[in-house]
Amino acid sequence: MQVKSRHHLRADAVSDLETALGEQLGVDLDADTYEKVELEGTAFDIVLVDGEPAVVYIDDEPFLTVQGANEYDPERSIVTVDAGAISFVSDGADVMRPGITEATDDIAEGDLVVIAEETHGKILAIGRARTSGDDMVGDEGKVVDSIHHVGDELFEFSV
Repeated sequence: MQVKSRHHLRADAVSDLETALGEQLGVDLDADTYEKVELEGTAFDIVLVDGEPAVVYIDDEPFLTVQGANEYDPERSIVTVDAGAISFVSDGADVMRPGITEATDDIAEGDLVVIAEETHGKILAIGRARTSGDDMVGDEGKVVDSIHHVGDELFEFSV
């Protein structure tokens, strides 16, 4: 991934970003610097929060990266998977109902979600919900489309 441009966010953009992430995930970003990095050949733009790629824009919507979610501990929009799903989710597979142990009830169809493993709570991936959180646990069917996961290009990005 090549950097197309890089610039500091204005105070109003930082405020909008912090508000959006607070409302969606219940996180409180408190940083000294916010730099938006536009990337060539990808659908993503990222925001370096104190130099770390913590935020990604997906369809113009800010959301935490895997690294950001592990750093800032989201309280909402969380899908938790069992040990059997970890290797699949970490490799970028979509999330299937049988692997889900729980999902927060604030998730609506189409929402961006973080996917965590149940033992340690580590975030493995970011995805888009195909159904509401109260409909995710079950026996069959794909319920989260994977967008970004541990080890992908975005995860490996550094400046």
